[in-house]
Amino acid sequence: MTGGELLAALGKLFGTKIQDKTEFRGETTFTIAREHLRELAKFCRDELSFDYLVDISSVDNFGDEPRFEVVYELYAMAFGAHLRLKLRVSEDDPTVETISDIWPAADWHEREIYDMMGLRFNNHPDLRRILMWEGYPYFPLRKEFPLAGLPSNMPDVAFSEAAPLEGGPFVTVPSTATVKD
Repeated sequence: MTGGELLAALGKLFGTKIQDKTEFRGETTFTIAREHLRELAKFCRDELSFDYLVDISSVDNFGDEPRFEVVYELYAMAFGAHLRLKLRVSEDDPTVETISDIWPAADWHEREIYDMMGLRFNNHPDLRRILMWEGYPYFPLRKEFPLAGLPSNMPDVAFSEAAPLEGGPFVTVPSTATVKD
């Protein structure tokens, strides 16, 4: 079976659950409703041999509704087939079901999207911030986040030297903790 035949079979079986299909430079993108993600993901892995989750990314379409998109890049190594699954997520309910139990590689991708965009992955085994500290009040990859950053208090972390003033995307106020000898 070729990659094209795999994707045709997927389109035929899940036709009503696929909201949109686009082809660009030999790659297929299926836009699906988020409630069908796990069903489609399991089918792609178990029945169509999409054994490699290449990436998960998110897009902030600020000003549009639904505001966010989550994009899953899949690859079937046996057939050399690429598949992109895309789903739209509303700002009012920024949640998606985890697929980390289907593809373990999704674990840190989902955590990064949660940390940087604020999208929550239901039933994720360890959904906590991965780059920013717990309690950080902002989501730095959202479009409304300013390039110069926003002032925020860092947790009590000892500094060995002063942080640059107003430099970088995350403006911080050093804590009063000191380095212990």
